[in-house]
Amino acid sequence: GYKFIVADFSAIEARVLAHLAGETWRADVFRNNGDIYCASASNMFGVPVEKHGVNSHLRQKGKIAELALGYGGSVGALKSMGAIEMGLQEEELQPLVNAWRFANPNICNFWWEIDRAVKSAIKMRTSVNVNGIRIFCKSSMLFITLPSGRTLTYVKPRIGENQFGGESVTYEGVGAAKKWERIESYGPKFVENIVQAVSRDILMYAMKTLSCCFIVGHVHDELIIEASMDASLEAICEQMGRTPPWIPGLLLRADGYETMFYKKD
Repeated sequence: GYKFIVADFSAIEARVLAHLAGETWRADVFRNNGDIYCASASNMFGVPVEKHGVNSHLRQKGKIAELALGYGGSVGALKSMGAIEMGLQEEELQPLVNAWRFANPNICNFWWEIDRAVKSAIKMRTSVNVNGIRIFCKSSMLFITLPSGRTLTYVKPRIGENQFGGESVTYEGVGAAKKWERIESYGPKFVENIVQAVSRDILMYAMKTLSCCFIVGHVHDELIIEASMDASLEAICEQMGRTPPWIPGLLLRADGYETMFYKKD
């Protein structure tokens, strides 16, 4: 006599990244319930792109650029996301990176503002604010305070030298080999940490909003709710998509489906 309602956020990381960076053209897309992949391709190539209409072949390029390039990725990131397997040519990849970055100048600036802020906090032991994100050092720790008030912590940060001879930030943590070691990071990687952490906090806010429901699981940006047969999918999506008071102006949307057994839609 029960069903599952499975609801997830629409393009949550793209929305949070655009909001924090002040990339306003993206907010217009989300406000109008537009397709971010089509809009991105349209901005990149300077032509209208519709999912099942004019220049629809460019949507796939917009999609892979969105998924691979938001956190400083380049040609290697496109390849690891399967760009070659999707039919893109090797010579297309760098122009694709260039086009995405040209279409998203505020996001690119945000990467390096965070990079400078982290380095300043470590070197000068000062507190730096970037678009509502507070970054400071205290007691051999680097702290990044998120809009929710939660804090990310990095152990024993230092300024080091990267493989190219430039400045880089390192801190202690569990690396790829599952051992405690010094990990190298930089602006776009810190932005990825921030965006994914904010997205997590938004999910937690949604879980509190829906605390009257029987939430049996969550996967990334998705909630799985066991509900009576008369429970409203639309009402649950509406409540899940409410913007937390600590990040005003962020445009959220949740979509979902009903099922008798859990599956990927």
